[in-house]
Amino acid sequence: MSVRRLAPKEQQPASFDFTPENLAWAKKQIEKFPPGRQASAVISILWRAQEQHAGWVSEAAIRYVADMLEMPYIRVMEVATFYTMFQLQPVGKKAHIQVCGTTPCMLRGAGDLIDVCQHRIHHDPHHVSADGDFSWEEVECLGACVNAPMVMIWSDTYEDLTKDSMNKLIDGFAAGTPPKPGPQIDRQHAAPEGGARVLKDTSANYTKQFDAPPKEPALADAEPKKQTEAANAQERPAPKAPAADATKDNPPKGGAPKDPGK
Repeated sequence: MSVRRLAPKEQQPASFDFTPENLAWAKKQIEKFPPGRQASAVISILWRAQEQHAGWVSEAAIRYVADMLEMPYIRVMEVATFYTMFQLQPVGKKAHIQVCGTTPCMLRGAGDLIDVCQHRIHHDPHHVSADGDFSWEEVECLGACVNAPMVMIWSDTYEDLTKDSMNKLIDGFAAGTPPKPGPQIDRQHAAPEGGARVLKDTSANYTKQFDAPPKEPALADAEPKKQTEAANAQERPAPKAPAADATKDNPPKGGAPKDPGK
């Protein structure tokens, strides 16, 4: 993975402060953890700072979150630079497009989606378009492999894309009327394309064979339970017949015993 660095100084804002609503929300997140463990809220609070600040994390926001959680600046910096969910550079005002480039999406046409982004936004990722509205990047698996290829814009996924539908997707965000998230074809969630293919007959005669057999009625409180053999009972072997006198058939070594009277 390439080194992730903060935006240049000329792009950094002078300061950062949470809005009253976000500040109240952040304090509730901190209260979820025991005293002295407030640093555990760093990811969620840093994410809220990114959402407030036009979709990216500034140096001022990192310092603000560190002061709030009583953490060294470098610790919050480590979190922001390690997790790729945090954008360290300015992104498009209307949409930052994350194109999944993992194997399933590539096999299904993710390269075409990247071509659209290169021609309509910028040839290189992490660059904002000339009008400042769009930016894009290639990322690893976004968790919708069945509906590949797909992209994520902010917190929503758009799946089953083609070059044409990708262009329409960008047009929708540009016009302020983005399409509904999820599959962009005739598919419900991750179900087969075109609808169900099995168990389509809902008639009574068809479904009756799949009905569960009737269960025996539960015992009433006053009804005694049937006595059954204990589950751990083991079969006992039949007793062996008494062994024959060993001295008759198997005399001891050295011959028969001598008569003590002789």
